[in-house]
Amino acid sequence: MGSVRARITRSFMGRFQHPAQVVVTGFLLAILVGTAFLSLPASTDTGEPPRFLDALFTSTSAVCVTGLVAVDTGTHWSTFGHVVIGALMQVGGLGIMTLATLFAVVVSRRVGLRAKLAVQAETKQLRLTDVRRLVRNVVIFSLVCEAIATVVLGVRFMTEYGQPAGRAFYWGAFHAVSAFNNAGFALWPDSLTRYAGDPWICLTAAIAVIVGGLGFPVVFELARGWRRPAAWSILTRVTLGMSAVLLSLGTVVLTLSEWSNPRTLGALTSGDRLLAGFFAAVMPRSGGFNSVDTGQMRPESLLVTDVLMFIGGGSAGTAGGIKVTTFGLLAFVIWAELRGESRVNVGHRRLPEGTQRQAVAIALMAVGFVVTATFALLVMTEHTLDRVLFEVISAFATVGLSTGITGDLPTAGHALLVALMFVGRIGPLTLGTALALRERTRRYELPEERPIVG
Repeated sequence: MGSVRARITRSFMGRFQHPAQVVVTGFLLAILVGTAFLSLPASTDTGEPPRFLDALFTSTSAVCVTGLVAVDTGTHWSTFGHVVIGALMQVGGLGIMTLATLFAVVVSRRVGLRAKLAVQAETKQLRLTDVRRLVRNVVIFSLVCEAIATVVLGVRFMTEYGQPAGRAFYWGAFHAVSAFNNAGFALWPDSLTRYAGDPWICLTAAIAVIVGGLGFPVVFELARGWRRPAAWSILTRVTLGMSAVLLSLGTVVLTLSEWSNPRTLGALTSGDRLLAGFFAAVMPRSGGFNSVDTGQMRPESLLVTDVLMFIGGGSAGTAGGIKVTTFGLLAFVIWAELRGESRVNVGHRRLPEGTQRQAVAIALMAVGFVVTATFALLVMTEHTLDRVLFEVISAFATVGLSTGITGDLPTAGHALLVALMFVGRIGPLTLGTALALRERTRRYELPEERPIVG
């Protein structure tokens, strides 16, 4: 039996020329399985089969931990449907190949080199480390964080809002999984706006989003050497530094911009305004919850949120976007160019040219996807540019924030957002690599010529 299983596994894995192809295929399979479950009559609150596009859209949004919805999560789907969505969020957050490797370890007690490469492609590990330990740590860390958030939210729902224990911890577990995996799914049509002034709810969700969005490599490095910042890697330094800067600037700018807006922060007390401003700055990193009506925010606030969503969170975490690491490295590249330096240095380390090219490629490909999709949606609908651009970036960066136009989009618009969420989750560069059937190595160099730039 073991030899048969091994031959089947080798045959399946042998069809893929690059680990990234396995990652892409894994996510596709998860989306299709989720769509099949959500298409069952038991998944809807009415007991009738949903539209296929609604099931596909919700499954893609859950697996890609986005949070955009074509139908209201709380009222359209049944308890069974909520469980399916929660499971899909968990699968998408941990990563298909991380779970696949865990199953392989449990069943066969051994992991081959190809499986290790697949996990490396999914988790962005810099070295081929002990995959068993990596997967175990990722799963344990995720479950512990989600359990803590579940307890805090569940107790709050039960004691402050008078919910029965079963319902309180059911709500707590669903939103804890959604927050830590940066999914943004909520069981209420207005997300968390009814709890805008509750620090226990908002701060718990915000902390879970931040921790999940830092990235597993950064979290594990901090756990090992948080007392020795000088020994931190470039990844950890750039991720923490850029995250702190973006959260601080985002909080200040969004709070000041919306302070007197009676349809958002203006309707709250001063203390609640500060809490809601911080919450609004945290969620664009891919969290997807909102404690004020996003559709009523001022154009300048939408623009700032667009930028924060596009940048996203940390690499190898549950957040989306081009990643703060990519943005930070590009900033160092620009700084080195402005200073006339031939090498890009980050701290006391030199940044390889291959990494610089990768950062530029990811950013430019992301811009291309966003611009193309925005143009297409503008042609399909009559919505304004600021709202369409916001929705496109939210889908591509797997954020889930919305100005309220997702449900009004035509079928083609929903299909476009499904494609954007998928591409945004696996990454433009990963998708491009997966589609390449083989790697090409140039065996000669051409003469150098320097064109005029600028």
